Amino acid sequence: MRTALFPGTFDPFTLGHRSIVHRGLALFDRIVIAVGINDAKRSMFTTEERLRQIEACFEDEPRVDICSYEGLTVECARDKNAGVILRGIRSLNDFEYERLLADVNQKISGIETVCLFTEPEYACIQSNVVRDLLLHQQDVRAFVPEAIAALLKK
Repeated sequence: MRTALFPGTFDPFTLGHRSIVHRGLALFDRIVIAVGINDAKRSMFTTEERLRQIEACFEDEPRVDICSYEGLTVECARDKNAGVILRGIRSLNDFEYERLLADVNQKISGIETVCLFTEPEYACIQSNVVRDLLLHQQDVRAFVPEAIAALLKK
């Protein structure tokens, strides 16, 4: 079984993230969405809230698992029997950052990274922008999956 780990903070999970997962399912048998816990980052949503949001998006997709993790991403990949780390790229800046991480992860673990370019309609979506919109009581339905928009309304 080909398993990919899709790591991120997902604060919140966006339409761009969902697109990477759906497209990744055409390449892999199983995708584990791994919510990273990083105390250095101030999150708008708790880890539990982010897990619930993502679970709501994939409740009918048995090939998607969701977990949280601390520490190195490659350790989580090993724990979940993922042979590949899946990442999305929106821009040249993302590419440079992802290339650096991919090189380091491959050197320390042998685990390869597969990057998918974001579909053009999602290239402008960033979690930090969505958080800012939420802070200013703006509608974010154009940026997050409907299941998450419904949870955010509550």
